[in-house]
Amino acid sequence: MKKLLWLGCLSYLVIGVAHVVGGTILEQLMDHYGLTYKDGGQWVMNQFLGFLVGVLLAPSIAARTGKRGAVLLAVGLLTLSEAAYSLLLPWGWMLAIGPLAGFGFGMTEAVVGAMIIDMAKNGKAAAMSRLETFFGVGALMIPIAAAYLIQQGVWQISFPILAAMAGITFVLWLTMSFGELDDQLGFISRAAAEKGKPNESAESIAASASEATVFFGYPRKALPFLLLSALFFMIYVGMEMSFSNYLPSILIIRSGVEESGAAAVLSLFWGTMVLGRLFAGVLADRMGYSRYLFIATAGASVVFVLMAVMGQLSWILALVALSGLCFSGIFGIALVYANELIPGMTERTTSLLVACGGLGGAILPRITGWFMDQYNVQSTLWYISVLVVLMLLLLAAMLVLGRRQAQRRSFVVGGAQGS
Repeated sequence: MKKLLWLGCLSYLVIGVAHVVGGTILEQLMDHYGLTYKDGGQWVMNQFLGFLVGVLLAPSIAARTGKRGAVLLAVGLLTLSEAAYSLLLPWGWMLAIGPLAGFGFGMTEAVVGAMIIDMAKNGKAAAMSRLETFFGVGALMIPIAAAYLIQQGVWQISFPILAAMAGITFVLWLTMSFGELDDQLGFISRAAAEKGKPNESAESIAASASEATVFFGYPRKALPFLLLSALFFMIYVGMEMSFSNYLPSILIIRSGVEESGAAAVLSLFWGTMVLGRLFAGVLADRMGYSRYLFIATAGASVVFVLMAVMGQLSWILALVALSGLCFSGIFGIALVYANELIPGMTERTTSLLVACGGLGGAILPRITGWFMDQYNVQSTLWYISVLVVLMLLLLAAMLVLGRRQAQRRSFVVGGAQGS
């Protein structure tokens, strides 16, 4: 399991780079092709559309090819796409390649995340937090590397670097053996294929047998919790992307910080995010997922309200660092928590929630940009604060439904074992 987890971490490092490399060198790319921001936005949107398709198709592809086969397909497409980007082909070709690149890193994120949650018997939160830590390292590392490459006038090397990283990851997934886990990573059993879904645990079979399934195999009584979880992920990712994308602009306008200083504060945010992820999983496993999520989200709510109120730069810097610590484990731990309460559906639940997060990451930053254009920075900070408080309210409702869900499942499984 350790080898699988470390290879999963490398995969998340690669997709962390893939998520942000386009935005990091977007200015240089537009200058090279003589494009407008609208054209550059279309390229980013094409990648996002491919990301959504990859995430949503991940469960069905994994069911047909096995988990290893799905990862090889995804990482292989990412490798080829980034290699094609490296050639700086005509812009129409770059737009056509965008969905393939997004499909690659989207499906990789969904399949590897579901794989680790499903196969980690103990310390699921710690394992997922380790993946998210490496994602954050990738997202933190590529802007620094790209800044150096831009300074040297060789910004286009960013693409072949990512292609090489993805290619190495592909070879490792192709050649490495994981011992007794190899059977689970290969093709699904014939019996499961005939049923059209992976093997399920006795607990999930007992639970699903007692309730009619009405939505892609989900029990009817699980749908309210699933809907709240989807909204929670949509708002969380959208809010995080809004804050991280517009933080430099907020600091420049509100506090008069220079552009280089504003970029350094963004690095502070991602740095504390990575630091917090080193400990988030261990804390969540010890405290319990629900308690950890409530404390982290409540802390983030307080931090953002204070950020909207406080105007001094020293306070802003401290609150930005605290926001990174509060946010560090929310995504990964919430993903583990949702899968714990809806057993037997790990791949499908992970893909659905990651897709909802991606949707929020596309929609909410656009609304935030509209706020920045139409109103002042103070109003934008209050808007982001409202989103964080709304997350807290959604989480509270999730925890109530989750407690009922766990009690009902315990009753059903106990009754099935007693009979």
